[in-house]
Amino acid sequence: MSEAELTKYLVVSGVLFALGILGVLTRRNALVVYMSLEMNLNAANLALVAFSKYNTAIDGQVLVFFIITVAAAEVAVGLAIIVALFRRLKTVQVDELRTMKW
Repeated sequence: MSEAELTKYLVVSGVLFALGILGVLTRRNALVVYMSLEMNLNAANLALVAFSKYNTAIDGQVLVFFIITVAAAEVAVGLAIIVALFRRLKTVQVDELRTMKW
């Protein structure tokens, strides 16, 4: 992989990360905020794979495999929390979730 190709991957990764941060900061729906956080995680994974390919080392790709495995468990727990909040409070709007008390 050449430096130009690496730059393209890193630009895409940076744009994905910026969009994820924008989603976290501007959206008020907990589900959309959660998806934006996942977009940030995938942007970091893309950068790791790009650097791994550029350096012809497999370390970054192995790390991404473990990150995706942990992210799958995180998604299950996060969605369960959002569903529990919706069932209890009838809303997933972040502004209305002021306390952790039920």
